Amino acid sequence: MFSPGTKKTTSKKDRTARTHPAPAITGSPVTPITDYRKPVTENIIPDRPNTGTPAPWASRLSVLARIPTAKKVDDVDPIQPVYVGEVPQVVRDEQANMLQKRVHGDTSIFGGMDKGTSLAWMICGSKLFIWSYLSPAASRKCIILELPSSVLEDGHINKHFGSVWLLCFLDWDRTTSSKSRVQLNSAGVLLCNRKTRALLYWPDIYSSTFSVTHLDHSEPITTLNNQQQRSSYNSLIASAIHEKQNACIALACSSNGQLCKFICSPAGIQCQDTVNVVLSGAKGYPRSLIWHFPYHSVKEPNRKFLLLTDHEIQCFAVDILRDFSMSKLWSHEIVGNDGDVGIQKGLAGQKKIWPLDMQIDSNGKVMTVLVATLCKDRATSSSYTEYSLLSMQYKSGVDISSESTYRSNNSKILEKRSPIEVIIPKARVEDEDFLFSMRLKVGGKPSGSSIVLSGDGTATVTRYWRNTSRLYKFDLPYDAGKVLDASVFPSDDNEDGAWAVLTEKAGVWAIPEKAVLLGGVEPPERSLSRKGSSNEGSTQNVSFAGNIAPRRASSEAWDTGDRQRAVFTKSAHRTAQDEESEALLAQFFHEFLQSGEVMGTLNKLQNSGAFERDGETNVFARVSKSIVDTLAKHWTTTRGAEIVALSVLSTQLLDKQQKHQKFLQFLALSKCHEELSLKQRKSLQIIMEHGEKLAAMIQLRELQNSIRQQRSSGVAFTDSYSQNELSGSIWDLIQLVGERARQNTVLLMDRDNAEVFYSKVSGLEEVFHCLEKKLSFIISEDMPLTFQLQRACELSSMCVTLLNAAINYKDENHMWYPSLEGLTPWYSQTVVRSGMWTLGSFMLHLLNETGRLDIAAKLEFYSHLEVFVKVLLEAYSGAVTAKIEREEEHGGLLEEYWNRRDTLLDSLYQQVKDFNKDSNELVDEQNKEITQKITSNLLAIAKRHEGYQTLWNLCFDHNDLELLRSLMHDSMGPKGGFSNFVFKQMYNNKQLSKLMRLGEEFPEELAIFLKEHPDLLWLHEIFLHQFSSSSETLHLLALSDDADTNSVAETEEPRSYPKVQPTLADRRRLLNLSKIAAVAGKNADYDTKLKRIEADLRILKLQQVILKLLPDNEETQDFAHKLLPPADLIQLCLNVQNKQLALYAFDIFAWTSLSFLRSNTSLLEECWKNAANQDDWEAINQTSMAKGLSDEENLEVLKETALFQASRRCYGPESESFEGGFEDVLPLRQESMEVAVGSSVEAILMQHRSFPDADKLMVTAIMLGSVVVDNGLEDGPSPME
Repeated sequence: MFSPGTKKTTSKKDRTARTHPAPAITGSPVTPITDYRKPVTENIIPDRPNTGTPAPWASRLSVLARIPTAKKVDDVDPIQPVYVGEVPQVVRDEQANMLQKRVHGDTSIFGGMDKGTSLAWMICGSKLFIWSYLSPAASRKCIILELPSSVLEDGHINKHFGSVWLLCFLDWDRTTSSKSRVQLNSAGVLLCNRKTRALLYWPDIYSSTFSVTHLDHSEPITTLNNQQQRSSYNSLIASAIHEKQNACIALACSSNGQLCKFICSPAGIQCQDTVNVVLSGAKGYPRSLIWHFPYHSVKEPNRKFLLLTDHEIQCFAVDILRDFSMSKLWSHEIVGNDGDVGIQKGLAGQKKIWPLDMQIDSNGKVMTVLVATLCKDRATSSSYTEYSLLSMQYKSGVDISSESTYRSNNSKILEKRSPIEVIIPKARVEDEDFLFSMRLKVGGKPSGSSIVLSGDGTATVTRYWRNTSRLYKFDLPYDAGKVLDASVFPSDDNEDGAWAVLTEKAGVWAIPEKAVLLGGVEPPERSLSRKGSSNEGSTQNVSFAGNIAPRRASSEAWDTGDRQRAVFTKSAHRTAQDEESEALLAQFFHEFLQSGEVMGTLNKLQNSGAFERDGETNVFARVSKSIVDTLAKHWTTTRGAEIVALSVLSTQLLDKQQKHQKFLQFLALSKCHEELSLKQRKSLQIIMEHGEKLAAMIQLRELQNSIRQQRSSGVAFTDSYSQNELSGSIWDLIQLVGERARQNTVLLMDRDNAEVFYSKVSGLEEVFHCLEKKLSFIISEDMPLTFQLQRACELSSMCVTLLNAAINYKDENHMWYPSLEGLTPWYSQTVVRSGMWTLGSFMLHLLNETGRLDIAAKLEFYSHLEVFVKVLLEAYSGAVTAKIEREEEHGGLLEEYWNRRDTLLDSLYQQVKDFNKDSNELVDEQNKEITQKITSNLLAIAKRHEGYQTLWNLCFDHNDLELLRSLMHDSMGPKGGFSNFVFKQMYNNKQLSKLMRLGEEFPEELAIFLKEHPDLLWLHEIFLHQFSSSSETLHLLALSDDADTNSVAETEEPRSYPKVQPTLADRRRLLNLSKIAAVAGKNADYDTKLKRIEADLRILKLQQVILKLLPDNEETQDFAHKLLPPADLIQLCLNVQNKQLALYAFDIFAWTSLSFLRSNTSLLEECWKNAANQDDWEAINQTSMAKGLSDEENLEVLKETALFQASRRCYGPESESFEGGFEDVLPLRQESMEVAVGSSVEAILMQHRSFPDADKLMVTAIMLGSVVVDNGLEDGPSPME
């Protein structure tokens, strides 16, 4: 159940061929792409080339290909385990010696990891190796201990399920700290042989290899077969005795129900006591012994431990300071009739319950039990096993430190922490040996996760999430060996870190938290042993792998890689109905191939639910995938590098294509095609894309043949780095893609890389994934430039061949396709675009290095790049179109498309420019024809993808106005298309007259452009005799802010000339032009428009006059080039104490609109207060009183005051304004004293400090100003005139 898929067996003779130890990890891919990358082993098979793909008999660590280098960390898949470190070299040497000897009893490897001490151990033959898995490789020290022959007797234990050895570390330096340390100074080791029950104790492994041994001489048990069999130890724990140096107490539970206690010291090992544990009759128990608190304080005399039996959790205490006595504290039934306190037995369908292992968290609060339940399906009478986790915790209010808590026998100590977590609901039935080999570990990240270890060497992380378990299988190729043990890495926050896994042959690996979160899948629902499966005859186990349903060895086993995980973590489970529908469809198709009959097929498939799913989970899509991904019979050739030259490859691909075409005919004749076209468009698209990929693969095969023939004839470039004529960049990429697929699937580990590649047709996107991630392995910067160019051209030809073949297939079979609206083609997916862009970027880099090559080599490389750019941009275009049709957000993709399009086309344009320059210097007509051809091709690509900058550059460089006009007529895109772009270029280059003349030929496009450029729009409107519109445009242009004069296009693109800011004089000229155009137009509102223009002219003139009266500083100089709003201009007048400026503020108000007056009443009040402050009214009043001035004399004095002049300009008979009057906003006199303050000019004056003394004079001044008419009052011309 917890095992990987079945593996092909190989003979011992074949496996002994390897005589060299595994090499050190270099970080390079496992599949060499050139001869100077030596394989893991030398060529031990005669006449076998270095293909990079070992034969099934060649043992090698293909798992090393997963190990990322330090420079390539970003390329590591986040859902894959991470390589941490190798085991010490002495361990590797001993393993190599064991493989050579092949002596019985010497080939088994056992090992483990200890979280508390961070030590790992391995037993190889008669040696025990111990090292710290946290220390760096350079400083790693490995301790080697010899095992006596008396302890090595294995007692005929089943070594296929579980370890023979139990081991405990004693850290003499640890007190209360729970932190892991990289290196210990003093530690003891207690080793136990489970079957012989022999104990071996090393008091201090860092100071001496001295050991003491204890052999169990108890009588063996006689079994039913009259065979002598001794009970075995199931679990072992040990704790230091702090009052005695290098002494410990050890506890071991035996399969015969006994609990044994040992005292270990340098003097020897003494079996002090044996206790019979209460059981319910089951054999093989008790199973687990664990300390209640992993880290014990020396101040506590007693230490508690927990014992797992067949139906209970029992708690004991042992005195480790005095007499070492044991006492039972409490027991809690976890398997009984009460389901609320554990697992309820006796339910319908239950046959047997096995508690397998138990662990407790680092805080000693939560106990987790791994449980297996044998059940029977009453509907099918088939048996299955359910695996689950039971979490228990202390009841609320229970004081576990108080002895009174344990005195009451009736009180319950534990309760369920959460409902039982089902790991796998229905798995195959296993024997007890396999079940009892399972071990449980808790504490790693993500929080709440556990890891289950099986005796056959697999490890599975389980995490309960959203009321269901999520499983993550630690899955390495079979030649990595078994998983020996698992632990938890320490973290910086004093909490547990990621899971750590020790493997038999591949060192230590980490399972990152992100890998579990992203790579975890829901458990499978069905066992292969149940009826209804089309694969009942399979012996493959249901495992904790990333599969959501039983996999077929022929096709579905391919999908255990990244792409499969991504699909199935998003989609629903495959149910029994899906399996039955797929089997039924396969049966109907087989009958169609035999007889050609399809009677009743559609109705039967509809009734089976075959049309209920869309996408890759649709049964039609899955059958189509199985057709194109069929794994052929194993090719018998051993010449891996020449496999592409075999006719069997072309034959197999053509057979697949013919069968897939038959499948399409079957869909059409059965009317399933029509049903899919209407309801499952995505599924039908996937089916057709399988045909596209088959056609692409066939064309790739032909390209391979063509390259091989060219090299054999000496036409093509010869790879000086390789002796094999087939070892090109495409072949190396095939090796990498095939190796990636082999690593992800155990069933393919004995297949050749090329065989895997050409068989896995549906995964053609992996070519581009490897192209993105592994291009540096295929084309190295250390290679000669000509070699790099050749290999880049080969890869570009491959990409072009694949995409063109797919597009041609779609064009030829377009009648079979559904409506493709909103569907993204496979060659427009992100992985394809990213891979091609990686290659395209590299080719652009090489393009800059071709300067020292001859013209022929340049042209050849350019032609490859040109065609490659064409298909790459087509891929982007398809992706953008699909997003737009689905109405999805596409801004980011569109921006990426534009940027990369401009980068590619600009590079091509620079090369065309260089070619044109060279051809002008040469007289050869052939060169000119070539440059004209590449120029024409570039024009076509740029025109197809709206590369307007390239089109403009080509026309501008050749000064070809006719070509420019032709392109402007053809490229009518949104917002004016290419015409709008041409107008922008001319505008930026200040070719305004040429722009206007050219615009006469494109009036609609010019109108769109000029809407963003009013400085030219008014000229165009005058040309069209639209005088009123031109007047309005000029008026707006004259009064526009500086920021508003920039068009949208100008803000997006930098100008090619400095922007000239209009001065106040320029604005006056624009207003005068607007006035003239309005007079020429004379429309219905002609008079109103003239008045508004005249008012704006007066305000503009006022600004010029006001600025002359202001102090000359930097701020004033800045205002000289800006058009100030009326409110800001009035505020300037108020900020300076000047009588003339105070009066100009009223002039500005007069020529604004009535709405402006009403919305700025408070500002108008401030102007009147400022006017009152311009004269000394107290002095005027005192002079009048002292001299006894007459009314006429007072009138002459008041005429010189600011109040009088302001009143005359605002309320006098000769006052002028644009619309309305000041009386409508602020009356001159206050009608009543009850009216609010500030409701009139008089009320404002009443707030003045001089009003109590000079009230009559101030009121008289404003009243006389509103009625007196005297032209001689002006002291000069007013700006109002």
